Amino acid sequence: MIRFMRFKYFYFIFSGIFLIPSILSLIFWGLKPSVEFTGGTDAAFEIRNAKFETERIATTAKEVGIEVSAVNAISGNPNGFILKSKEIPQEKYIQFQSKIKEAGGEVKELYFEFVGPVIGKELVEKTIIAILIASFFIMIYVARQFKDKMYGVCAVIAMFHDTIIVLGVFSMLSYILNVEVDLLFVTAVLTILSFSVHDTVVVYDRIRESVRTAKGLSFEDLVNKAVGETLSRSINNSMTIIFMLLSLFLLGGETIRWFVLALLIGTISGTYSSTFTASPLLIVWEKLITKRAKA
Repeated sequence: MIRFMRFKYFYFIFSGIFLIPSILSLIFWGLKPSVEFTGGTDAAFEIRNAKFETERIATTAKEVGIEVSAVNAISGNPNGFILKSKEIPQEKYIQFQSKIKEAGGEVKELYFEFVGPVIGKELVEKTIIAILIASFFIMIYVARQFKDKMYGVCAVIAMFHDTIIVLGVFSMLSYILNVEVDLLFVTAVLTILSFSVHDTVVVYDRIRESVRTAKGLSFEDLVNKAVGETLSRSINNSMTIIFMLLSLFLLGGETIRWFVLALLIGTISGTYSSTFTASPLLIVWEKLITKRAKA
């Protein structure tokens, strides 16, 4: 049997290679929130009789004084676009439409919505609260199911390992490519929390079975046995999800691209952390308890 847990400290170092840049990026660059969080205008429209790209629409909007946050194509509608910006005065939006018409296009407005800064602040607060509540209940549930708080705490630590990496990557993308985080991104983060814990629980369940059936083995050997028995299953399950997400990322359209990328990063990170973060943390915790008991 391969002794995976012999390299537990290497796994922590490997995680640190991704965690440290992610944390630094979040500290110095932060995330770029979309208009759903900051307040602003969200306008959707179709352009007929002419071919426009998102870059050309952004340029046209800036020419009339609109502070563009993002321009996205509408998935499934080759002529549809969503323009996100700080509050757009009606006269500037009319000028923007006139510019499109001058270029040979015909604008059909789908909707024009304004999100106030108060609503945006409430969304930020509710997002943070939702993540904290979900994490708390996951920790309590896992600890109760395995009758030991170390299982719940280690599962949540591994879960935040994945979340920080996803947030860090998007912080870098916000700085480099001007990518914004929106409500779809929040949905992706909450989904990642669930996926990460799912794989972790599978490993923990096998550890619990090994404790009952494999008498005489040290706790580290029991964890190593559980990891060896579940690793191929975890990788196979994750690969099917990764292939699907890659297809969506390449072919799914602009509106869901960053949402899919967040899920993709979270899936890869979650597959790693469930085996090589959550499980080694259990061993370190158990050794500390044993050491204190002997002291």
